[in-house]
Amino acid sequence: MNNERTQLFIGKLGKEPELRYTRNQKPVCTLSVAVNDEEQQKTLWNKVVVWGKQAELASQYLKKGSDIFVQGQRQMREFRTSEGEMKRYEEVNASLIGFSNL
Repeated sequence: MNNERTQLFIGKLGKEPELRYTRNQKPVCTLSVAVNDEEQQKTLWNKVVVWGKQAELASQYLKKGSDIFVQGQRQMREFRTSEGEMKRYEEVNASLIGFSNL
């Protein structure tokens, strides 16, 4: 299932960035970004995936608590566990991230 929607948001990192490399040595970084929903008075968490040079820079410069801007496609992912159970989760495949290192 691939239901994509463009997303723009500003939030804070909830944990340290997780950088890894694919089998083809392409960098990919996973971010957990908290966004305050003023209307519902709660925090919404977004799983963000960043690729390439942006992934390496995010891993190098971002820390837990950093402010970050994200632009990308929200996607629903499905997978089957080793026990045969179907699981679903949402993530944002970032095309652009912005942050200040101040």
